[in-house]
Amino acid sequence: MDITIYHNERCGTSRNTLALIRNTGAEPHVIKYLEQPPSREQLKDMIARSGMSVRQAMRPKEKEPLVAELGLADPAVADDVLLDAMMAHPILIERPFVVTPAGVRLCRPSELVLDILPLPQQGAFAKEDGEAVVDANGQRVKANG
Repeated sequence: MDITIYHNERCGTSRNTLALIRNTGAEPHVIKYLEQPPSREQLKDMIARSGMSVRQAMRPKEKEPLVAELGLADPAVADDVLLDAMMAHPILIERPFVVTPAGVRLCRPSELVLDILPLPQQGAFAKEDGEAVVDANGQRVKANG
């Protein structure tokens, strides 16, 4: 199974996403993107295939102070400038991106990965904070509300 996750092991959402992938029985290709960032073309392709804008693929200034420090918070900043900044500072890339044969998603929240996993969940899964995502039958738990 060809599944790739651009992962930051210090991020709970990324850890939950990786665990959901593994809950299918698949072992994804894990890329620690802070150490091995995607190329500019790979990043542009993942963003385009996910249906997002370049700005949406960048961490928000509230979560990453470097965005404001580099003057990237202004909505008028061009996509090419944002991409250049993400290449120079991979911490600016939002995570985790997951690539499967069924599509590409920025998995925030982590359960968005369920939309593109080619294999079913093999059992119950709860996030690190205890929130149930998959029941004992491998079915997605519907959020209340």
